[in-house]
Amino acid sequence: MSDHLLVSKRFAPLFWCQFFAAFNDNFLKNALILLILFEIGGSQGESLVTLAGAIFIAPYFVLSALGGQIADKFDKALVARRLKLVEIGAAGVAVAGFLFASVPVLLVALFAFGVLGALFGPVKYGILPDHLRQEELPAGNALVEGATFLAILAGTIAGGLAMQNGGEPIVSALGVMAAALAA
Repeated sequence: MSDHLLVSKRFAPLFWCQFFAAFNDNFLKNALILLILFEIGGSQGESLVTLAGAIFIAPYFVLSALGGQIADKFDKALVARRLKLVEIGAAGVAVAGFLFASVPVLLVALFAFGVLGALFGPVKYGILPDHLRQEELPAGNALVEGATFLAILAGTIAGGLAMQNGGEPIVSALGVMAAALAA
């Protein structure tokens, strides 16, 4: 049942969009954390790592309900497309942050990714009944949920590899932008 969904025009674009969004969130977060640890280190670095985690997670607590209201009020496909465009802009901010090794700029980008994730979460699940038949919903939900966890893992690993031994900023910059443009 789920095999045909991955190539279906009704499902595949959403699937890959949410996969690369989750990948990018975790790529950026992990690459930023490693940049902080390599460049700053010490107790100030530890504090910034904690701040980075809070900056990314806080929007989920504050904005997820708003994301649900937006998903209910407006066309979900249109909301998803607009959020994707904003994600590309946020990736541009992250690219600048990596190229200039600017932790404050990267924290702004990470916050933007957190906001986008909080707003997109309700949309990605709310749109499934609009595009899938009733009997396809369990498989569609399972694919989205499973892919989200896989993307989190892959993004975390890729962010770590990009920043290995201090990393090359261009590698992280290209990784963030490539994932933003992928879907």
